[in-house]
Amino acid sequence: MRDVLGRCPVCHDELRVTRLQCPGCHTAIEGAFSLGRFQRLSPEQLAFLEVFVRNRGVIRDVERELGVSYPTVRGRLDDLIRALGLEVREEVPSPPEAAEEPERRRQVLERLSRGELTAEQALKLLKR
Repeated sequence: MRDVLGRCPVCHDELRVTRLQCPGCHTAIEGAFSLGRFQRLSPEQLAFLEVFVRNRGVIRDVERELGVSYPTVRGRLDDLIRALGLEVREEVPSPPEAAEEPERRRQVLERLSRGELTAEQALKLLKR
């Protein structure tokens, strides 16, 4: 059985389910039903969500599995949160995250050296 598409392949608008049918007794229900939040996600977002859940939300493990940097994982996670219709909250460092500060600084400097950030962008990130 195929997965349900969440978006129209022509105009990309959200699709609606109009008929549900039981495969056992063939009872059918017709109407206009909205799809759940997860059907709104793109295949790439669903794949990222699967990796994120498989790694129990441990960003370091997600980085390792996908071979991407911390900022890339955070960006994809923020995109996923928005796609689910939720608000992306600004992160306020807590004591455990403060312990990760040297790693975050290293990653910013690596991105700067690869040309992914300008000096001004890197400075802003380092001042956080």
